[in-house]
Amino acid sequence: QDYLSRFFSDVGVSAPDSQEFFGLEATGQLDSNTLEVMNRPRCGFTDVLRYSHFEGGPKWDKTVITYRVTEYTPDLTQSEVDETLAKALKLYGDVTPLDFKQIDSGTADIMIKFTPGDHGDFAPFDGPQGVLAHAFSPGEGHGGDTHFDEDESWTLTAEGSNLFLVAAHEFGHALGLAHSQVQTALMFPTYQYVNTDGYTLPSSDQPTAEPKPNPKPPRKPMVKPPRAPDPTSEPVPDRCDPQLTFDAVTKIQGICTSLKMGGTSFILLARLKIQSVWAGITKVDAAYEYKRDNTVFFFKVQNLVMSRYWGFRGNAALPGYPKRLSDLGFPSSVTGVDAAVHVSSASRTLFFVGYRFWRRVFNERRGKMDRGYPKLIHRELRGIGYKVDAAFENRGFLYFSYGSSQTEYHYTRRRASRKLFNYRWMDC
Repeated sequence: QDYLSRFFSDVGVSAPDSQEFFGLEATGQLDSNTLEVMNRPRCGFTDVLRYSHFEGGPKWDKTVITYRVTEYTPDLTQSEVDETLAKALKLYGDVTPLDFKQIDSGTADIMIKFTPGDHGDFAPFDGPQGVLAHAFSPGEGHGGDTHFDEDESWTLTAEGSNLFLVAAHEFGHALGLAHSQVQTALMFPTYQYVNTDGYTLPSSDQPTAEPKPNPKPPRKPMVKPPRAPDPTSEPVPDRCDPQLTFDAVTKIQGICTSLKMGGTSFILLARLKIQSVWAGITKVDAAYEYKRDNTVFFFKVQNLVMSRYWGFRGNAALPGYPKRLSDLGFPSSVTGVDAAVHVSSASRTLFFVGYRFWRRVFNERRGKMDRGYPKLIHRELRGIGYKVDAAFENRGFLYFSYGSSQTEYHYTRRRASRKLFNYRWMDC
């Protein structure tokens, strides 16, 4: 049953709708039909709950979209890959005002690569079959980027994984389309081969955009004017600023990740908007990782009187989230969390709110804080100060940040050891 729940969370379907989404009888059991669906090769993108566009309707704010292949597969020649990707993008160019241009250097809107295993985007591939590829929705940073699992056998036929069909599906995500519940649709989450000769984009898969005029009128040469700065956009904070403050820090898959909020959250080391990695997360107040389960939890203020928390495995949202803080055992008076950290040696998670902190065993079903909490931070964790903005664990020590500085703390010995500046973690 746990395996069943994990599979459907990996493809982004909430538990009550999981089998129904794939056209199965909603038994909740691991029957033969469900096993057959689970064994199909599939797309690695997780948002299958909202079709036909992602939450918030992300789209490109331009009509010429550049793309670049940085790593090719040895399964096909470079020219075969280039021709196939151009053919897949043309499916969308034929039904939208978008034009696609391949470039050979620099940063393109859609960066493409064939790569196995862990490749630095918090969504590692899983070897042959399983997840074939994934792509990010439109946006800055990773937005639009498309990755293919090099452990697959890439072909242009019915054998192996047909690159044209997989690329056409993933480019749908890169243009803002989510998964479809129509089993014959290109955007259905599991891979299915169809004859690609003369293939055209099914109407159910077409983005809602004005079609191109036909025939296409001649285009005048155009010099693109410099883009005026967008007063509503949030600049990436300077990670080497001695006055750098943290809003949340956690280790994710062994990588120390600073989540700096400023209207929008950024992963500072990667200079990415957090929403380009974890769909639906735009602001983070606190975060922590439970390493045994490879699960990350994000806390953010939902409105002025309420905060909720989200669970992700990789970049896949777990079913049943977001949840209320009361599900963790907080009283109704707590409307937000300033910082959180899981202490591996004690199998406890600490939650900081104002001048106090709570502690609980990592157990999602228990719903109860440890007895005797909350406690005052400066009395129980002497030497770290009165408040905490962000906290994380690294090599047996806890690091508590407030303002631009932080305190290294040994939890077992209950002793502060040294003071640091936040920017020292930023590879400056």
